[in-house]
Amino acid sequence: MFYQNRDMGINYIRARKDHACYGMGIGIMILDDIYPGFPGDVRNASAFPYPIQYEIVKGVDIKALLWAEDKSPCLQPILDAAKNLENMGCRAIAAECGYFAYFQKDVAGYVDVPVFMSSLLQVPFIQQVIGPKKKVGIVCFQKRFLSEDHLRSVGIVPGSNYLIAGASDEYDCEEFNNLWNWEMRKPVPEAYYNKSELEIIMACKNFVGKNPDIGAIMLECTGMQPFARTIQREIDIPVFDWGTLLDYAYSVVAHRDYYGHV
Repeated sequence: MFYQNRDMGINYIRARKDHACYGMGIGIMILDDIYPGFPGDVRNASAFPYPIQYEIVKGVDIKALLWAEDKSPCLQPILDAAKNLENMGCRAIAAECGYFAYFQKDVAGYVDVPVFMSSLLQVPFIQQVIGPKKKVGIVCFQKRFLSEDHLRSVGIVPGSNYLIAGASDEYDCEEFNNLWNWEMRKPVPEAYYNKSELEIIMACKNFVGKNPDIGAIMLECTGMQPFARTIQREIDIPVFDWGTLLDYAYSVVAHRDYYGHV
């Protein structure tokens, strides 16, 4: 990446409306909350092969996005963050938590770049890929907070071929609680990679074991993404996550060239 020549097809440049920077990639809104992320977590920029620009959604933390019944106070800060990323020059906008799905339509209608607010956007696509006799196994952080409003906002038909499991409230993934459960975590959130990996693997294996008609896993949470490859190795079915979504998002706004031979 660092040794590529410039694109010789770029000879003439012209300002895009209200865009201050160029060569930008994906703009990601992150919660106004302090917790670390392993490489692969959307909050950790080091593992992505394209430019990432972050914007903190002021005043919107995990408690406000998940626990609060009234989510309307979150809307304007989210819209402001999205507009800031667009004006910065980001080619697409995403968010760091799957529960941002609640605001997919609001943000997509507010900015003029593609918006990918939740990994759950992939569920209707996955349903078509695996066929009507199989189900999408959605593994989220806390099942009790993933409502039908979240699902509808990203195009999922409630009651269609999917199942939902909560890593925290059903499978007691302690290391995830240590990072994201504001009622349980320490003042300085911390987690161990190896233990996190074991916990999410056991949750996924148990989920699929109880539901053999699951044809693919959809990881809602950005913090589950670092373990996607290991999960797939253990259960041997397609695994979708934030990584598959962001790779796709970048590819449609900054398409690659093809080199080869015939």
